This record gives sequence, structure tokens and C-alpha cells, in this order.
Amino acid sequence: MYDADDIVDLKNRKRRRKRLRRFLTILLTAALATGLYFTRDSWYNKLRGIGEQYRTIVNSGELAEGNFPIEVSGGSDYQLELTDRRVIVLSDTYAYFYDADGKRLKRRQHTYKNTVLRAAGGRALLYEHNGKELSVEDEEQVYFTKTYADKLILFARISEQGYTAVVTTSDSYSCELEVYDKWGKGIYKRKCIERVCDLSFINGSKGCVLSFISAENGQLVTNVQEISFSEEGDHWTSPGLNTVGLDVYGFGNGAFVLGDDACGYVDGSGQISSFYTYDGVLAAGASEDGKSAVIINNDDRRKYVMALFSGGSSEALIIDLEEPSIDVIIYDELAYVLCEGRIKAYDFNGGLRSVADVSDSYTGFVRSEDHIFLKGYNKIDRIDYES
Repeated sequence: MYDADDIVDLKNRKRRRKRLRRFLTILLTAALATGLYFTRDSWYNKLRGIGEQYRTIVNSGELAEGNFPIEVSGGSDYQLELTDRRVIVLSDTYAYFYDADGKRLKRRQHTYKNTVLRAAGGRALLYEHNGKELSVEDEEQVYFTKTYADKLILFARISEQGYTAVVTTSDSYSCELEVYDKWGKGIYKRKCIERVCDLSFINGSKGCVLSFISAENGQLVTNVQEISFSEEGDHWTSPGLNTVGLDVYGFGNGAFVLGDDACGYVDGSGQISSFYTYDGVLAAGASEDGKSAVIINNDDRRKYVMALFSGGSSEALIIDLEEPSIDVIIYDELAYVLCEGRIKAYDFNGGLRSVADVSDSYTGFVRSEDHIFLKGYNKIDRIDYES
């Protein structure tokens, strides 16, 4: 049994422990607040950015004046590319180079037929589809030209590092692949049993992934193959994806195949890691560094969607769009989609990051750091755009 003195002493000890805990809590809170205050420069802006990243930016959509619009003769059949803040326009007779403010830097007449324009790394690649000639140039000089006497150019691609890959016909094989360095010196040659339908440079232009069509069980499928320009043979060849591939996009851990009725990923060992079948008609698709976007229009159901893929094994994230969609690009880890009357930018979590109304009918667009260039019927407009 406790006597009265013991009970009083026990209560006093409890009070002292309670006061001590309260004092330590206040002291710890004060120390934490002091630490946060003196380190606020390192965390405040980041914390503020968390709240801002889901704020939708509404751009004015106001068309630039001055050198804009850039007038293009010959209707809507011209081609538009953007690289290193250079706007490159190809008409049926001329290649034009402009800076981002619409000032013309160069005009060169060409004599190619069925000309195709590609651009990367500040350079333009012009070639004749089913023709014999190509050139690589910028606004200051022509780096090299090629003429093929006994074969035809099926397609060509240029990389950010200035390398050029050309796929041509062949007398004894389905096609031939030849790769040139930035000065036009041949560094790789391959005779292909399969008819290559597209390719994409990888590993800083040290190799590429290529796609070709084959038949499996009576159905056309698309296979992807990885090769290195310093080795013979291939690293791997994927199983067939059940679609007719239109474009292939390589990245650090595999490739993305954009097909006519489906799309899918192949991983770094050549295995199919994901596959998505469209519910409608493909309008456009794009992929960059493993992130991909596909827009699909289903006019019968009046359903217009964009499928977003954040990586090689991810499932499709479906974004419902309110109107028919025309074009899509990926820039700085955002997917930009051109719909009838507006441009929207989404992150790969599905968040709407920015929007701009556009007042005219456009058939495509390209994105620079500060602007969007809009491809009209016979003109190119520019709007400022913040994402």
C-alpha cells in the first residue's frame, strides 16, 4: 500500500515528466522551424512548383506579326520541319531556311522529283523518293550530295549528330542500307534480306533499330531489329507485332512501333513489352525518349482520344478529346495535340498543362522553345506558347 507521501511524490514526478515532454516538443519544433527558415531557398521554390504543376496555362493564341505569316506558294503540299531554331520549308521547287522570327536566311532551288524533307541537328536532308539523288545542307552550306546510278532511294533518315542512313533498292536483295557520317563518308553497309520500312538512330548514332514487314500465320506483322554500325549481324530481332508498322522510334531501352491499326513497344532484349489496338482510325502518332502519344478518331461513335505511353512496359493512358484531332508531337516530356480550333498540352500523368485557341484551319505544327509554328494551306503562322 502507498502512503500519502508516496502518492504526492508520484504525482509530482508525473507532472515533471509531462512538463519535460512539453518543453522538448517545443524545443524540437523551434529547431525544426529555424532549420526550415534558414534553408528556405533550397526547398521553397520546389514546394511552390508542386502546386503550380497542375495549373493549366491558357495561352492567348494571338498570331505573330512582322515576318509572319510566311507565305508559301503551291498550296498545302509543302513540307515543314524545325531544327535548332531553324524553320525549314520545302515546296515543289525551292528549299527555304528561316530563323525563329521568320527572317529568310536562304532560298535554294532544287530539281528533285517526289522530294522528301527531313531535318535534325540543324541540318536538312532532301532526297528523291524512288529517285537517285539526295543532299544534306543548312543555311550556310551543302555538306554533301549523293547520286546513285544503278539503284533507287526508298527512304533516308538523318540524326541529331549529322549521320545519314539511306535505304535503296538492290538487284539481288530486298534492299540495301548505307550509313554516312556528317561529311558524307560511308561508315556502314548492309544488304538486307527483308524489305526495311523504317529506321531510327540510337546510342548517339552508333547504331539503329529498323523495322520490316513479314508474314506470320497468314498475317502481316512488323519485326524490329537492332544493329550496331561497328559490328556485323544484329543484336536481336523481335517477334512480329500484329500490325503493319508505319514508323519506328528507338530509345535507350528498346523501340516503339507506330502501326496502321495498333502500336506497341519492344524492350531492350527484343521482346514485345506492350501492345495497344486502336478503337478508330489513326490520325497521328509521335514518340521521343520512350514516351509516346497516338491520336485516334472514331467518327462513327464521335469519339476522339489520345493514348499516352510513359514508357516501354506502360499501359495506355486514354485522354478523351472533345473534337477531331489532327496532329500530335512530343516536346520536353509533354504531348501536344492539335485539335479543331485549339492546341492542348498534356503531361504523361494525363494532366492538362496548357491550352491555346487557334482561329484558322491547320494541318500540322512544330514546337520550339518559345513558339508553335502552324502549317496552314499556303502559309505558316506562329504563336507564342507557354507550357
